[in-house]
Amino acid sequence: MKEIEYQQHYFPGSRQELLQAVKKSVKAKRYQHILGVEQAALALAAANQVDLEQASVAALVHDYTKNRSDDEFKQAIKQYKLNPDLLNWGNFIWHGVVGAEIIKTELKITDTAILNAVRRHTVGAKTMTTLDKVIYVADFVEPGRDFPDVSMARAIAKSDLDQAVAFETKHTLSYLLNASQTIYPGAMDLYNQLVVKN
Repeated sequence: MKEIEYQQHYFPGSRQELLQAVKKSVKAKRYQHILGVEQAALALAAANQVDLEQASVAALVHDYTKNRSDDEFKQAIKQYKLNPDLLNWGNFIWHGVVGAEIIKTELKITDTAILNAVRRHTVGAKTMTTLDKVIYVADFVEPGRDFPDVSMARAIAKSDLDQAVAFETKHTLSYLLNASQTIYPGAMDLYNQLVVKN
């Protein structure tokens, strides 16, 4: 898929300028993952009638704050007056929910749909837009991912976005349960929603 030119001003600059800002903010391995997510997101966006530029920007910034320190996130939770319960979680949750506020400030991205896609990309939400689903699934199936069932996940993503969201959610929760990890309430909300639907 050829590189898209930014014209909608979701980000106040070109795609190249956004890439430079993202590259400065994350480690090299993370940057490669981000490029993979953009590639997957553009394919999913095209197949599901989602604005390609919006999908590109959301994909490129989804992990913008992934390599920030815990202290920076804790400061941001207080600074932006976010739910104090967030202090009980960690980077997995913070780089989405708190990261969206940092992205808004540092990159001047104010589009609500893009910021919500960033907030929801790790654990989803009870109500998700098609853009949310595109970023959530693209993060899971990007070309650099390698885990059992990844080829199945990619095949499902190509044929049915909602089924891909369900597959990913069950896969992630199963992993967290097996590892005796705490589960963020938003993830349980999404799972319960999917079980009721299917």
